[in-house]
Amino acid sequence: MGFDSYSDYDALGLADLIRKGEVTSLELVSTCIERIEQLNPKINAIVHPMYDMARSRAKTVVRDDPGAPFAGVPFLLKDLLQTVPGVPTHSGSRFWQGYTVDREGTLFRRFQEAGLVTVAKTNTPELGLMPVSEPELFGATRNPWDLERTAGGSSGGSAAAVAAGIVPMASGGDGGGSIRIPSACCGLFGMKPTRGRTPAGPTASEHWNGFALEHVISRSVRDSAAMLDATHGPEPFAPYHAPHFDGSWLDELANPPKGGRPLRIAFHVEPAFHASVHADCDAAVRDVAKLLESLGHEVSEVRPGHDVDRISMAFFTVIGGNTAAGFVQAERQRGRKPGPKDFEAGTQLAALLGKIFTAGDFALAIMDLQDESRRLQELYADYDVVLSPTLAQPPVLVGSMVKQGFEGALERFVAKRGITTALRLPGVIEKAAKEIFAFSPFCPVQNFTGQPSMNVPLHWNGAGLPIGTMFTGRFGDEQTLFQLARQLEQARPWAQRRAPVFAS
Repeated sequence: MGFDSYSDYDALGLADLIRKGEVTSLELVSTCIERIEQLNPKINAIVHPMYDMARSRAKTVVRDDPGAPFAGVPFLLKDLLQTVPGVPTHSGSRFWQGYTVDREGTLFRRFQEAGLVTVAKTNTPELGLMPVSEPELFGATRNPWDLERTAGGSSGGSAAAVAAGIVPMASGGDGGGSIRIPSACCGLFGMKPTRGRTPAGPTASEHWNGFALEHVISRSVRDSAAMLDATHGPEPFAPYHAPHFDGSWLDELANPPKGGRPLRIAFHVEPAFHASVHADCDAAVRDVAKLLESLGHEVSEVRPGHDVDRISMAFFTVIGGNTAAGFVQAERQRGRKPGPKDFEAGTQLAALLGKIFTAGDFALAIMDLQDESRRLQELYADYDVVLSPTLAQPPVLVGSMVKQGFEGALERFVAKRGITTALRLPGVIEKAAKEIFAFSPFCPVQNFTGQPSMNVPLHWNGAGLPIGTMFTGRFGDEQTLFQLARQLEQARPWAQRRAPVFAS
């Protein structure tokens, strides 16, 4: 019947039980599989089971490497970027359906070396482009806190599975908030590390011009810190390296931030992209600002003063350019051109936009984002941490970001036929750039600045939905963020909160 106390422990806690002989890895894997079978029909978080592989590994992993920090612990892998030999990587796309490779991802290998047992792969929007996980190929992932609402994206399947008690930790990637967004939607801890901190190889040197990198979503802060201990470090071909850290983020959790002196924390509710901030998200930040003051920190409200038109167009240009380039790479890898039904309309439109933008547009977009990065570094020079909402709204309803009626039909018509002239009409691209970030207008900033940034689940609204708050640190300073998160975790614990849909 499984291990009844499974949900009482985080990943490190389960590993400790295994080491003590109180439970076996195979028992935990069996419990995880039982929970997938029980809950996945409700939340649709799992898209590819790996049960036989997991059972086989569970029988030997502790014996082969008993000192690994997570030896024998069940884990879920996001179905994007990281490859497992012989296992499909669908990327949420019909074009990639059933695609397998013989090389394993560098980060997946480090997950393995940390002792994790991967039981299944999790749902993601097509190519990870949307802030909700609703691919046409697999259908929508639903939020365990409210099945009518999104679990977020693009790591929505991973977040939903952790929030539902299937695993204590699962992998995620973040190119525009895709670890922090679903963490906020599902009431979980999610750290996006400093640019270059985790590896992108072996088949890529970076993702989205360094905007995107991978880590995990977890219930506890210490699981995230220990996993970064186990997986960080550059590859020889990486175009840049994160600042060196030779300590242990897990060990540093025992110490207060900055040696115990009060942190200087700036907070704001001003989005960097076009959006209206919901009252619940505003209230969450102000509530957490008071909590920080009660912990002895110095908290000040600031006005970032973002040029939202410039930033939104620049970020939109970079994503469109990378999507268009990704289509060319896809043709090379699969040896065929995609047909009209291989990619979703929104993905095809993003690629079309990438073809419309010139090389000069793309280079200028990078320069504009670098300009903003320098400006923000100067603005926050006197602060250790910046607090903001993670999202502009509570978790939105499933399907609400899919265009309906005439507008949806027109979008599909333009996308399927590649009609770039329609996208060149005055204001069309600018309108799209304004709309696409309305749900998540805060998270992409740290993707182009490269700073570490985390969602910390400290607030639930009157409807019982998690409302995330986001903390951003100095470039290379995950240490302060982890220490602050641990302090907040102790002051206002969240790990034992249970979503309405949770493993029985």
